[in-house]
Amino acid sequence: MGMSRAAIRYAKAILEISVSNGNANKVNEDMVSIVASIAGSAELIDFLSSPIISSEVKMNALSEVFVAVQSETKSLFRLLHENKRFEILAEIASQFNTLFDQMNNVEVAKVTTAFPITADLESKVLAKIATISDKKITIENIVDPKIIGGFILRIGDKQYNASVANRLQELKREFSN
Repeated sequence: MGMSRAAIRYAKAILEISVSNGNANKVNEDMVSIVASIAGSAELIDFLSSPIISSEVKMNALSEVFVAVQSETKSLFRLLHENKRFEILAEIASQFNTLFDQMNNVEVAKVTTAFPITADLESKVLAKIATISDKKITIENIVDPKIIGGFILRIGDKQYNASVANRLQELKREFSN
């Protein structure tokens, strides 16, 4: 999903406020929780984007669902209520996470495997990444049985494909020539 300029502006403002309050880590945890909750619930997506449901009802529902969030996050909810912009909450939270990671020199490495990643494989991947990136890395594991085996590593705009499916495709190209 493409980020709207409004979502980016809201995320920057909330990050600045939370940093100046010394509360950025906790607000980032709120935003991670918001992204996961919205992504995991089609009903919540529909609810937040519905033009029929009043902004007041959305505000009350979010206050119930996210009862333990930081004051900065509650302020964001109030601002979205005033501006009737609840439909961009997931974008704001996602953008906040990205900006927070950039601020802390953290990069997300997406590792696609045919099965859930083990602790042993994760440590090997982190060791490999350490040789090519000087940033702190967090691993996001994507399970895709179509790659058959091996892994695909993506960091930023770089990709390393060590999947069995990719190797089979290369062999197929070699034999067809």
